[in-house]
Amino acid sequence: MVRAGLNPERLTLAGAELADEVGFDQVTLSALARRFDVKPASLYAHVKNSHELKTRIALFALEELADRVGDAVAGRAGKDALTAFANAYRDYARVHPGRYEAARYRLDPQTAAASAGVRHAQMTRAILRGYDLAEPDQTHAVRMLGSVFHGYASLEAAGAFDHTDIAAQQSWAWALDCLDAALRSRTTTP
Repeated sequence: MVRAGLNPERLTLAGAELADEVGFDQVTLSALARRFDVKPASLYAHVKNSHELKTRIALFALEELADRVGDAVAGRAGKDALTAFANAYRDYARVHPGRYEAARYRLDPQTAAASAGVRHAQMTRAILRGYDLAEPDQTHAVRMLGSVFHGYASLEAAGAFDHTDIAAQQSWAWALDCLDAALRSRTTTP
């Protein structure tokens, strides 16, 4: 019999919370079962295996992050939109480190195409329209922004910026200024 109160959505949210507490790679059906004080076998009525659970958490995180970034960039353009996007991304990584890690989980092509990851790409391209970049520069810029945001968030989470008197926020603002200048320098409009 299915245990009352357990369902795939509740397990996904609990898995996301667990990921923030212990790290996404430590999320297992056994760990989740302990959280609900049930045997791991009882979770199989709701999720097939750990891969399905991790996929659900990844999709949840992508959706949550896309919603936050979308709210942050609404009505903004140019550097203001770039900064809002970047700050929402960084803030999510800081507040939800396990979920942020989950958002990087490798999805099969069909699942990825139906995920909020598509919204992330669309929002990035929407921001770049303010810089009037033609292809292939636009694709290069999408990759550059993703790399800088992810790299900074990952290094910051690892404590890589804790060994200097210069605040990480100052370097972040400097990096965003540099990105804005680089993007403006590639604008195709005379």
